[in-house]
Amino acid sequence: MACDEPAAPSGTFTRQNSSSTGSLDFEPNADYKFVESLEERYKCAHCHLVLHNPHQTGCGHRFCQHCILALRELNAVPTCPVDKETIKMHEVFKDNCCKREVLNLHVFCKNFPDCNSKVILGRYQEHLQQCLFESMQCTNDGCQDRILRKDLKEHLSQHCKFREERCQYCNTHVVLINIKNHEKNDCPDYPVPCLQNCSQIILKKEIEKHHAVCPEAEVDCPYKQYGCHVKVKRGKLAEHENSALREHMLQILDKNSRLEEQISDLYKSLECKEIKIQQLADAIKKCEKEFRQYTQLFGNNSNLMVSTQALASHLDKSARLESQVKQLIQMANQQQSKLDLRPLFDTIETVKQKIALMETYDQRLVVLEDQSSKHDRQINNHKAQLNKNEERFKLLEGTCYNGKLIWKITDYKKKKREAVEGRVPSIASQPFYTSRCGYRLCARAYLNGDGSGKGTHISLYFVVMRGEFDSLLLWPFKQKVTLMLLDQSGKKNHIVEVFRADPNSSSFKRPDGEMNIASGCPRFVPHTVLESTKNTYIRDDTLFLKVVVDLTDLEEL
Repeated sequence: MACDEPAAPSGTFTRQNSSSTGSLDFEPNADYKFVESLEERYKCAHCHLVLHNPHQTGCGHRFCQHCILALRELNAVPTCPVDKETIKMHEVFKDNCCKREVLNLHVFCKNFPDCNSKVILGRYQEHLQQCLFESMQCTNDGCQDRILRKDLKEHLSQHCKFREERCQYCNTHVVLINIKNHEKNDCPDYPVPCLQNCSQIILKKEIEKHHAVCPEAEVDCPYKQYGCHVKVKRGKLAEHENSALREHMLQILDKNSRLEEQISDLYKSLECKEIKIQQLADAIKKCEKEFRQYTQLFGNNSNLMVSTQALASHLDKSARLESQVKQLIQMANQQQSKLDLRPLFDTIETVKQKIALMETYDQRLVVLEDQSSKHDRQINNHKAQLNKNEERFKLLEGTCYNGKLIWKITDYKKKKREAVEGRVPSIASQPFYTSRCGYRLCARAYLNGDGSGKGTHISLYFVVMRGEFDSLLLWPFKQKVTLMLLDQSGKKNHIVEVFRADPNSSSFKRPDGEMNIASGCPRFVPHTVLESTKNTYIRDDTLFLKVVVDLTDLEEL
């Protein structure tokens, strides 16, 4: 990515007196202890603290960047607090020479005297990130303790209540503060006392198996089926059997007596049934004897037998004739109904008409299906067009045409985590324009940094995109661009970087593709400054970035 050093905190500061000071920086408004007394020339004429991003006025006095901006915002015509001279903004310039001298001033570590390091002011924040005596938050989830960096390893391994430890019974990793609750409720190998007060300690997973043999568990007497309903502890069961032996024997005898009575009743019932069977057998024999006598009688009277057989034969023939007559009558009725064909013809005609009508319905149904398919395709096309229009309208509603972009970035923590993990390294804003027919532009942010700012800063870039009216515009793009991180406290303590487009850079030529290479600030703002609780750049997990293009000398089509 191309990087251009900002010239001043607003669009009116244009001159510089030295080159860039690189990546050195420090936090303003902090209480620094300098190795040598701070000279007056390194103090801000407004806040009287060490100069941060110093700017020099036409009257020769130096101010912090945010102080000179504050003076301009407080008064329409700002005056120098030292000599009361009017500050002319076009004469204000960024004093890089002074800035380099300030950044190389030696200061004590804030943890002095524990830490006796002396570092240059520009490397002060880097030193704090490594200082063994710097207080830092414990990295274990849930722990709010702050510990010196040199003691952090010992705290994590020995003292933190939220560190993970192995359960001494089941070897599961559990957070220390929850380990007692785990042992009592979840650990299967935790030793527990028997619920029957037998004084034995058993693993929780084996408690049910133990209850099956526990000597203190109450069980039924083995002679319950004979009438003993006493419950006694398993360990005293033998003693109960010995002491109640006489009662158990009486109960067994009583039960046996009742069984013998039932058996006797069954025998009596069986004898009665055997008597009835014998009576039936005798009756059968008597019937067989009488049948043989009748047979002999019919054999002696053969004529009577023949007459009887003839009569039976005539009766059978009569019955068959009657049956045949009934069948003939039925067949005659059926033939008569077959000869009457007019109802059949009427029915056939009606069926033909219905078939013809159904055929016309089928033809109409095919036509309707074709029309329905065409209508469905048209409706789908209209829906797709409506969705495109809706997306375009939403884009147009949020599009600015005055060279200014207010970019709201929500869910900062989630998006930064995605950037750290490499899933979504960068995010882009919606397009904005310098005018209705002007340059098409956007911003791109790397929440975990890019290039020299990776892992420590937010990188913010300005991107020239291909537009509909590029053939009518002047190229290369030459306007001044201001990048801002907005303060949400209402104090307007914004972080501002300004640069002018380099006409020799490929980032500002007429785009050949969808967009040019981005240009901007890889070290726009440190994470420590952005996420500090002292600042209000992030509120409700949301931050606001602003991009302003200087429209001076830019002709509208």
